[in-house]
Amino acid sequence: MSIKNIRLEVLQTIEKEIDSFMEKYLMPVEKIWQPTDFLPNSQEDTFFEEVYQIREEAKELGYDFWVVLVGDTITEEALPTYESWLMDMQGVNQHGKDGWSRWIRHWTGEENRHGDVLNKYLYLSGRVDMREVEMTTQHMINDGFDIGTANDPYRNFIYTSFQELATNISHKRVGQLAKKKGNTLLGKMCNMIAGDEMRHHLAYREFVKTILKYDPSEMMLAFEDMMRKKIVMPAQFVRESGEAIGSAFENFSNAAQRLGVYTTHDYINIMRKLISYWEIDQLNGLNTAAEKARDYIMKLPDRMTRIAERVAIPQDITKFKWVEANGML
Repeated sequence: MSIKNIRLEVLQTIEKEIDSFMEKYLMPVEKIWQPTDFLPNSQEDTFFEEVYQIREEAKELGYDFWVVLVGDTITEEALPTYESWLMDMQGVNQHGKDGWSRWIRHWTGEENRHGDVLNKYLYLSGRVDMREVEMTTQHMINDGFDIGTANDPYRNFIYTSFQELATNISHKRVGQLAKKKGNTLLGKMCNMIAGDEMRHHLAYREFVKTILKYDPSEMMLAFEDMMRKKIVMPAQFVRESGEAIGSAFENFSNAAQRLGVYTTHDYINIMRKLISYWEIDQLNGLNTAAEKARDYIMKLPDRMTRIAERVAIPQDITKFKWVEANGML
């Protein structure tokens, strides 16, 4: 049987249990939070008072904070790209009602609320240039992205297992920083988004763990391949208006590292957690190539740690078109 057919057979095996995965890791629309639960209600007489409070609390947050929050929002709002990428995955019938397409649509529905609530908050805060933010978001969707997975489900699930935990960390820490500055509302919003990301992470890492039972060697090779390429964040292609694709990512990433929102050490820790949960060191039945791949993966976190300790994070704040200085610089 070909590698492609084996992958399809494994996916079909998992698909038989997709309803239980959806019940465990996703939430019904009627029970999950919605953006309006956190934002001022425009139907209420207190709307303008609540907006004023948001604007006042927003003044306490620094320049790097706004750069990171805008970058996180833009990343969330490029959701159409991510859905089309997953729908193109081998074994998914995007025109039908099969289990995988239902999973992707329901996952997309939950993710859609993240960009929605953050975008509305940015608009009400009065601290960012929304037109520049909107143009960057449109560029992100127009430009698309290539994260090195092609339409391979094994590589896709490695990526999503990693990326969902990375976004959980980022949103959680942004929320903590906001709360420390007295912005309880934004803190709660980010914390709820982080909770969604954690549930999604748990699902995708379970998909990988299941695949490792049925096709350990090919899954190990996929893991090695993604680690050699490095898990690149969707925001790597972010750009401001009039700039080249990806030109804003490094400065955005530096701002996140200065704040401690998401760092190289977080990347390494995620790797360690996945290696541990998937019990990579205990897998049996690997072929020769997969054994070599395992050796590479097991040594990688320590190697990356040594490199990370020698890298200095730039401390100079870069001005973005997204964020009005307003005395913050």
